[in-house]
Amino acid sequence: MKKINNFWLKLVGETYAFSLESRIFHSISVCIIALACFYIPYDLYAGMYVASLSCLILAAVFFYQYYYSRYHHKKHNDVVFGLAGLIIFSVNYFANSGINGSTDLIWPAYLLLLLAISPYRQHLAWLIIYVLTFLILHAIGYYYPTLVQYPFSGAKGMFIDRITAFPIPVVTIYLIIKFIRRSYDKEKNIVELRNEEITLQKSLLEQSNAEKNKLMSIISHDMRAPLINIQSYLRLLNENAIDKTERPELEKDLLAATNNTMQMLSNLLYWTKSQMERPSINLQTLNLFSALRSTLDMEKTLAEKKGIALNYNLDDTITVIADTDMLQLVVRNLVSNAIKFTPKGGAINIDALILGGKCKLTVSDNGKGIAPAEQENIFRITSEPAFGTNNERGVGLGLLLCKEFIERQGGSIGFESIFGQGSAFFIFIASKPDPE
Repeated sequence: MKKINNFWLKLVGETYAFSLESRIFHSISVCIIALACFYIPYDLYAGMYVASLSCLILAAVFFYQYYYSRYHHKKHNDVVFGLAGLIIFSVNYFANSGINGSTDLIWPAYLLLLLAISPYRQHLAWLIIYVLTFLILHAIGYYYPTLVQYPFSGAKGMFIDRITAFPIPVVTIYLIIKFIRRSYDKEKNIVELRNEEITLQKSLLEQSNAEKNKLMSIISHDMRAPLINIQSYLRLLNENAIDKTERPELEKDLLAATNNTMQMLSNLLYWTKSQMERPSINLQTLNLFSALRSTLDMEKTLAEKKGIALNYNLDDTITVIADTDMLQLVVRNLVSNAIKFTPKGGAINIDALILGGKCKLTVSDNGKGIAPAEQENIFRITSEPAFGTNNERGVGLGLLLCKEFIERQGGSIGFESIFGQGSAFFIFIASKPDPE
């Protein structure tokens, strides 16, 4: 089948080299020339010498135009084909039984071929010419019946004439419809692909605009406000306008704001770097507890300052395959978020267990939880940062970074949350099985 398709493609021509009209013409030409090889000797044998000569002339005209169109890229002449059809079928109409012959079967198919291979501007003219010629020929045959010749005698001859003529219009219509459908389907697929590309580009543009707006919001508000507070405090300090009893409380608030700003800045720099250049990933076998111990100790100190109990009890035999820096950043952000949204007196628990060749690390809290309306966009840049229980404010990049960095290590991230009762964020990362 493949060899046949390749051979047919060579006869018809490549899509990129020829127009649809030319390829339809090449196909019809090949089929008519092939049919002529049967009809010319058949008509001679049947005694239809005029029909045999007509078939020979028609095949010669098609072969000449096909050869120069297919192999010399000279466009076929539509006028030649239109007039050749009119002359040949007109003669054949009177030579082959008139209205009782097979010529009327071929007229519509030939007109369809002519419309398929000719420019649109000629269609109406050819339609009118062929319809008028058809009507005139039939009127002449009706009023002057002696002009019509009947080469066949009896019903059997007429039956054979019709049966043998039938393949010509059928093959013509089949090939034209096939090419038109194929061309339509191809154009449809191209349009669908373009629409998909446009949709994707639109989505990327919207994402780019969202990222730009997010960065402008961070720079103009989230990073600027804490610096203004520090500037105001230093001005008051320089002017000796701060009471000694107020100073410790102000410094405590400023320290918390500075720490929060530092975390925001770190996330911002990590995220910006990840967008500008893909950070290299250094996967290695790690002891989970050893890799996270310093990070968890630091977060525990911050939790205690807020009056929150941070409990972690990681099995020191668990080993994972991960990038140390990325894993620490992910866990640090998850724990910091838990601290931010857990009130004083609350608790945060960090657990790890092996499930099906993966290590599941869970950070759960009994804080304020996430509102249902916000859960869908929690890992997107379009999500709006919320205020913590002590009015701590992030930049909305922490969870986005967690998702991006954990997925680059071949892991995944998810969460469960009940608004007003707390949240549990969990990550899955590849684990190394214990040696037996």
